[in-house]
Amino acid sequence: MAQSHASQKMPSPHLLYFADPKCTWCWGFSSAVDYIVEEFSDTLPVRLVMGGIRPDHTQPMDDDAKSETRTHWEQVQVASGQRFNFEFFDRDDFVYNTEPACRAVVTARRLAPLKAIPMMKSVQQAFYTENRDVTQTDELVGIAVATGFDEGEFETVFEDMDTMDETRADFWLAQNSRVTDFPTLIAVQYGKAQAVTIGYSPWKQIGPALKQWMGRKPH
Repeated sequence: MAQSHASQKMPSPHLLYFADPKCTWCWGFSSAVDYIVEEFSDTLPVRLVMGGIRPDHTQPMDDDAKSETRTHWEQVQVASGQRFNFEFFDRDDFVYNTEPACRAVVTARRLAPLKAIPMMKSVQQAFYTENRDVTQTDELVGIAVATGFDEGEFETVFEDMDTMDETRADFWLAQNSRVTDFPTLIAVQYGKAQAVTIGYSPWKQIGPALKQWMGRKPH
């Protein structure tokens, strides 16, 4: 049964990760997230919050938008080493609406909180490396099934009004937390928050900072 994210009390310490599956720099940051989960999964859980960089966007990308986006992709590819499928820019009339992809991650979080981050990475890989249209429900459901979810249950929760409201609540939290750069990673302990990164940073910077914050010496 789906659970409200707002009702889940996070232990201390934990991380708040503000991201969007269709944020290019978040895709670049995903390898750092893999390391965080591997290194700290038992001691430092991650609360994933969807940023909603372009919710309900309705205008198709024109040539200027494609050119600007392609520049971002090229920058992230150089900085992070992540793969991109540039055939995306051959699409016509693509609307860069991020709400469905964000809602798919929220759906995963409601059904199985520990699968939220894997679901986001699956959506990212589908969009950035496979040129799949993750604004479409059938594509998102297919990605969810490949990530280990039941098709019917996932689609039902994805279309549920509570999931839509929870997705909007994530967007509201990001806005009211004054998070304007994605990815943003915040470390929280005993009610005190400390920024780990605001915007993209590689693991070689994130790892030592987190280990120091947790009272560990860098390896």
